[in-house]
Amino acid sequence: RQIAANAGYEGSIVVEKLKANEKGVGFDVLREDYGDMMKKGIVDPTKVTRSTLQNAASIASMVITTEAVVTDIPEKEKPMPPMPGGPDMMY
Repeated sequence: RQIAANAGYEGSIVVEKLKANEKGVGFDVLREDYGDMMKKGIVDPTKVTRSTLQNAASIASMVITTEAVVTDIPEKEKPMPPMPGGPDMMY
């Protein structure tokens, strides 16, 4: 879902289409199509996937055993103003 959203697609639509397909089918955001990820050569290294799951489990266990969690509400950042042109930028 997040990869699709980062690429500008509606993540929930992509996930629903993937659920309807057989195992091994994924969404190739570069080619904008669905297909067998192994045949396309798109695979996650086992070590990366394993580390991700281990870290997620570690964080989840820490949150479960913690009596309180402090978070920060992110503030919306104002867009930066455009840079003004200067005499040295006038080519």
